[in-house]
Amino acid sequence: MSDANPMAFHRNALQYRHWTLSAGRSTFSFQVKIDILTLFPDICRAPLGESIMKRAQENGIIDLRILNLRDWTTDKHHIVDDAPFGGGQGMVMKPEPIFAAVEELCGAKEKTANIQRPALEVQQSKIENGKPKVIVMSPAGRRFDQQMATELSRESHLVIICGHYEGVDHRVIEHLVDLEISIGDYVLTNGAIAAVVFVDAIVRLLPGVLGHEQSAVDDSFNDGLLEAPQYTRPAEFRGWKVPQVLVSGNHAEIAKWREEQAMKRTRENRPDLLR
Repeated sequence: MSDANPMAFHRNALQYRHWTLSAGRSTFSFQVKIDILTLFPDICRAPLGESIMKRAQENGIIDLRILNLRDWTTDKHHIVDDAPFGGGQGMVMKPEPIFAAVEELCGAKEKTANIQRPALEVQQSKIENGKPKVIVMSPAGRRFDQQMATELSRESHLVIICGHYEGVDHRVIEHLVDLEISIGDYVLTNGAIAAVVFVDAIVRLLPGVLGHEQSAVDDSFNDGLLEAPQYTRPAEFRGWKVPQVLVSGNHAEIAKWREEQAMKRTRENRPDLLR
């Protein structure tokens, strides 16, 4: 990923997207397509069908499809996993339905669900630059952060594979996937949960998704620091008062206070960011 300043990168991305908007309309001519491939679609549907994510879809900013990977199996039992070679605990997700699904979604093949394909057809099927970005959610992947979210928000089509069990057959990662991404240094029961976090972080950066474009720019991590504390009415609650500077009306002093507080909060909670 680029080492460019993430705030500047984000502003450039916003400017790039604004050129594509239809003035005065709620429908966006530049629509981001997101396909989520999972064995448990309902895990994704509920959180991505509410609030800001719901409005982003209704306003035509994103075209979100949550797809069941079992639809690309070719056997009557819809088997998607098998025991690992070499022994070991758990099961591994098979490569055939994953390749079939991704190749169809990326336009590389005609519809392949329930059609037996020769194994050789999956050779050299790595997605080329400029085509959909294929991502697998995995605890073994690169750690997801705000800068990566900003860069990926510029993609026009994301295909997200949700790992499960002991993960996916490594040939998927070697020959099909562009990025392995982890949302943190811990293990979840299902990659669909991670996919929801991943999609939410990206979609909220798109123009028109949040109520105010500056909201995303002011978020934690965009300038390398955590966001300063926020307060709202009432000005006094249980004897605790809002910092006087915030009600002073002096915007220069407020900006200075927020910078100082952001630094203080980062030093206390995430000193690693300052290193």
